[in-house]
Amino acid sequence: MSEIVSVYATFASVEEARSVGRSLVEERLAACINLLGTCHSIYRWHGKVEEAEEVAAIFKTTAGQAPLLIARLGQLYSYESPAAVVWPISEASEAYRLWVIENSGR
Repeated sequence: MSEIVSVYATFASVEEARSVGRSLVEERLAACINLLGTCHSIYRWHGKVEEAEEVAAIFKTTAGQAPLLIARLGQLYSYESPAAVVWPISEASEAYRLWVIENSGR
């Protein structure tokens, strides 16, 4: 896995994404969150096909912090299961890589 990663997650509302995102940045589990905006999701849940408006977001963090971020995300938001996946970053500028590392972690 690469040294820095992005964590893609979805939220039930902009307010929730903003609140959880701010908490995770303040707790240094992520260097940044980008709120990508509303998306329309179609998914299977408890045996039924559902549709909902959600807010997509991308967190920037280190590979080591990603599991902690996902666990904390599960504690802070309204979904029953954390809707979060890790995307490795294969290439990034050195300045960006160092910024993520310096701002994600204790």
